[in-house]
Amino acid sequence: MALQVVQKEQVVKQYQRSGKDTGSPEVQIALLTERINGLTEHFKTHVKDFHSRRGLLKLVSQRRKLLDYLKRKDADKYRGLIERLSLRK
Repeated sequence: MALQVVQKEQVVKQYQRSGKDTGSPEVQIALLTERINGLTEHFKTHVKDFHSRRGLLKLVSQRRKLLDYLKRKDADKYRGLIERLSLRK
């Protein structure tokens, strides 16, 4: 359920602002989104895994907080990130 090293590096390279950026809100949101998507797939086969479901809810909450922060600080980056991650329909 945790991201593989190669998978994590690809996400960081795709969403980073500069060469060594690993902690910007965009990168953190993208990493959380990858983990959430992985857990969502996990729950399709393991319906009764309620302990992992609690972890999923914590991840979704953390992503929501980061998205709110990004929206307050820079609305254009927020809209762009939502578009790139296809979080809204």
